[in-house]
Amino acid sequence: MEPLSAALVLAADDPEALATFYAALVEASPAPGFSAAHWRVSLPGMGWLELYHPSRERPLPPGRGRLAVCLKRQGDGAALELWMEQALALGAQRLEAPRQEAFGCEVWLLDPEGNGLLLLVSGS
Repeated sequence: MEPLSAALVLAADDPEALATFYAALVEASPAPGFSAAHWRVSLPGMGWLELYHPSRERPLPPGRGRLAVCLKRQGDGAALELWMEQALALGAQRLEAPRQEAFGCEVWLLDPEGNGLLLLVSGS
């Protein structure tokens, strides 16, 4: 049996720009995909984030639905604050104030195209 790989697929109005945004947050480099309408970002320990521009025949409106990208790293509230400031400087919008939960510190954002993004830091 061949190895299995996993990816998150996210529609984007500007796949290259959104790939650059996410690549900066995970300290990776965006990579061209299968066409000019497709870009990829390697998610450390998780597989890939695949960003593509939907076809005109099957448009997908941006928005915050039930699916969101969650990026997690080790750290504390101060680390989350720095990461959030980085995301905001790259074009994200904050939905609410960072908060401490039993599993770590989190903040909900919208990425530059309005998709849900959760930044999470924890001690493990």
